[in-house]
Amino acid sequence: MTKTWLKTLGAAVALSISTTALSAEPLRVATDPSFVPFEMMDQETGEMIGFDMEIIAEVAKRAGFEYDLNTMDFNGIIPALQTGNIDMAIAGITITEEREEIVDFSDPYYDSGLRILKRAGDDSISEVGDLEGKKVGTKIGSTSYDYLVKNLDDNDGVTPYPGSSDMYMALMQGSVDAVFYDAPNVGYFARTRGEGQVETVGQLYEGQQYGIALKNGSEWVDDVNEALAAMKEDGTYETIYEKWFGPMPDAN
Repeated sequence: MTKTWLKTLGAAVALSISTTALSAEPLRVATDPSFVPFEMMDQETGEMIGFDMEIIAEVAKRAGFEYDLNTMDFNGIIPALQTGNIDMAIAGITITEEREEIVDFSDPYYDSGLRILKRAGDDSISEVGDLEGKKVGTKIGSTSYDYLVKNLDDNDGVTPYPGSSDMYMALMQGSVDAVFYDAPNVGYFARTRGEGQVETVGQLYEGQQYGIALKNGSEWVDDVNEALAAMKEDGTYETIYEKWFGPMPDAN
């Protein structure tokens, strides 16, 4: 074996190691630290926790990439993807035609919209039509208020509250029969402060979908989609969902 051949072999091995190390560099993933319960800071550990945080951790494991998590204001996420300062983002980002023109999206991983919250054990309410003539709490200036006024013939009982905590307390105290508001918010309340006292019911109304955003032309789109599909197929997604939001909405 000649010295020249050994040098060539050594160079090839070094190049292979260098290429492998480059491809294994962690992806830069961004999130908004204040979108409860999708992502939020654990005050005891100082770590980010939430539905999105568990989703991205599982996706990364299945897709085969390491990642460094960065927190930033939501408004800065899409621009950061455009400039290449980050590779991927997960922060309850709604998939829109406008955004799809400048970044790539995974397949939808979360169906959002409006949902009913009722007192536990109340079998008289299962869909929006059952809210006719009842006292319903919602939030001032919200799409949920507009939806109720538009879709209920007897909407005299629709009561707008200044804050979500006000309408939740009104429900538990019996001042209203139900609350109609953003699905993630009511779901989280049902799993935390309202556990055992209130429950979500029925399908989503005025739906929108969240996706994992990636920089335009990302090589990871297919791998991320395959990971999400596998998670939904084997029940992992449902387990994570129900941990943070309770029972999944009806398929319809």
